[in-house]
Amino acid sequence: MRVALVHDWLTGMRGGERCLAVFAELFPDADLFTLLHVPGSVSAKIERRRIHTSFIQRLPRAAASYRLYLPLFPSAIERFNLDGYDLVISTSHCVAKGVKAPPGAIHLSYIFTPMRYVWDLYGDYFGPDRAGWVTRSLMPFAARYLRRWDVASSRRVNHFVAISSYVADRVRRCYGREADVIHPPVEVDRFQIGEESDGYDLIVSALAPYKRIDLAILAANRLKRPLKIIGTGQDESRLRKLAGPTVEFLGWRSDPDVALAYARCRAVLFPGVEDFGIVPLEAMASGRPVIAFRGGGALETIVPLGMTDDPPTGVFFDEQSVEALVEAIQYFEENADRFVPKLLRARAEAFDRPRFKERIASYFQERVKGLRLC
Repeated sequence: MRVALVHDWLTGMRGGERCLAVFAELFPDADLFTLLHVPGSVSAKIERRRIHTSFIQRLPRAAASYRLYLPLFPSAIERFNLDGYDLVISTSHCVAKGVKAPPGAIHLSYIFTPMRYVWDLYGDYFGPDRAGWVTRSLMPFAARYLRRWDVASSRRVNHFVAISSYVADRVRRCYGREADVIHPPVEVDRFQIGEESDGYDLIVSALAPYKRIDLAILAANRLKRPLKIIGTGQDESRLRKLAGPTVEFLGWRSDPDVALAYARCRAVLFPGVEDFGIVPLEAMASGRPVIAFRGGGALETIVPLGMTDDPPTGVFFDEQSVEALVEAIQYFEENADRFVPKLLRARAEAFDRPRFKERIASYFQERVKGLRLC
């Protein structure tokens, strides 16, 4: 059985690429199709694939500015020739799920989200304070086209698997399709419980508007609390202007550096609405609690303080405002001794990578008769 893996783009080793790496292990002979590949940006297991890229790869400044070519992505993904493949597995948060599988092939899509920038979060990306006037003038037309294409291309998928119940609901609303749910993995072995905390709060995130890192910065300013921010992104210059003297931007960091930052922090702040959210689980794997907005995928991983008899792993706040986050931080400070590092790590272990690999392998075998996996 010939298998094709399809991924939106390969420009860094984030949560989606860690899922892709598991699929690459399950299907070691599969070819990989992607819009764009920046060599050396992902793990060796992925880099060793036969990687086929689209015409986006050859466009000017594509490696740094590929998002500018968003309206061309549907055409690029549809041009891949998958004749001869029996099974197509797409890992998609943009257009990968719209690839055209050949007649008779089965297409399974592990979906991180429908295209968020043209659905729920359009204003966060293209609102008046987020984009220039040229982009704001052109995007309404492009977004209408992309939404129509996104819905139409969803019919090419035989089976959707969503990363969370939150995303499954979005698939239902956007596409009118049902999706099974298999939560993505956290690599628990990458993290260790720190012996002591250095007393700072931590953000680990792409610096994108919808992440609401501005709330964390303004809360740190008000409380005069140390906050370290790991990550880069299009919102960085705006966020730096908001930051007071207790806020430190660390930029991109290696996996070992990130693990150390988790181990030494006091708590991890998670103020956005995420489709799932690996960061809270990485914090728990490090024995650190999470202060999170009550919404999205965080509801499926964090056990809130005082809400159940289970050991707590975090604190929720109910409004995306500086005031609500400040109150949550203060509530956490009053109850910090109720969080037990070993019990936090035990919660993360329920989402560990080997468990994900076992669950997704079983799912594939249920859906595809005669499928052999490594």
